[in-house]
Amino acid sequence: MTASTPNTTSSKNVVAPLQRRICVAPMLDWTDRYCRYFLRLISQHSVLYTEMITTGAILHGDTNHHLAFDKAEHPLALQLGGSDPAALAACAKIAAQYGYDEINLNCGCPSDRVQKGRFGACLMKEPELVAQCITAMKDAVDMPVTLKHRIGVDNQTSHAQLENFVGMAKDAGCDAFIVHARNALLQGLSPKDNRTIPPLIYKSVYRLKHSFPDSEFIINGGIDSIEQIKSHLEQVDGVMLGREAYHNPYLLAQMDGLFYGCSEAVPTRLDVLQRFLPFAERALANGARLHHLTRHILGLFHGQPGARKFRRLLSEKAHRDDAGIEVLLEALALMSDYCSASSTGQDKCPL
Repeated sequence: MTASTPNTTSSKNVVAPLQRRICVAPMLDWTDRYCRYFLRLISQHSVLYTEMITTGAILHGDTNHHLAFDKAEHPLALQLGGSDPAALAACAKIAAQYGYDEINLNCGCPSDRVQKGRFGACLMKEPELVAQCITAMKDAVDMPVTLKHRIGVDNQTSHAQLENFVGMAKDAGCDAFIVHARNALLQGLSPKDNRTIPPLIYKSVYRLKHSFPDSEFIINGGIDSIEQIKSHLEQVDGVMLGREAYHNPYLLAQMDGLFYGCSEAVPTRLDVLQRFLPFAERALANGARLHHLTRHILGLFHGQPGARKFRRLLSEKAHRDDAGIEVLLEALALMSDYCSASSTGQDKCPL
């Protein structure tokens, strides 16, 4: 892998402004380096986010394991979990040395473990502390610092409270707000339920953009179609896709042309799988297990002929101790056969 490693010549990293028209959400246990490389093969311009990584893991754990990434993943944002301004500033400096394009502070995760660490969604109850965290990171690095948060938490559901939270972060220098358009209920609901049960209130995000027209707002939550994306972009600056981008990743293939004005040919699903092979070989040579990679590509042929057989082949064979690149080659051959069988004589296979 052409992994990004720290540049020790400078603690600051000056980057061009990001175009956050389309983003892929940070998803714990999902958006690791293998997933992100795969998604980048489908969309060259959508902004990708790491899983949430705690400040403690970076400062006291295996830093390179947590932060190294392939240079092809740019534009790439690091999402941090933490609430200590000094620790966040220290992690931001390290992230700058690795070459990340953005630092994002998690103020939206509702899990019990995160609450015990005094970060995630519970930080919405402490807007002064969040502002201090933003200021500390902005003072530490020359790169965008952003927030990901909910529209409310527990009994703090008034729009005035939400505007106060956003206003304080804006005054501290926050460069963009990624808003999951649901409240977070910290007691009584699991993290999974918090992604589906509290109702989506997109108008709350629209109102924020109206109240803070000079700030950048990216909307998140339940978005799963091109039509929805277009509708939201009439009201806000960007859209963040979550689980739909993971389970149906080829949806991203349309993003560069529709929302970034790119004229390059859209890769077919077979193109993506073929281009993934060299990366997979390098990862395996560096000690990765095949299923660490293949678990992220199961949705590539979502809705296509042969998709079930593709998923079954990878699920049954990639977990074997001796599984190697031959499993992916077999999957490629399987789907190439389906492509040939469904071909209409056009130059490009519909897969």
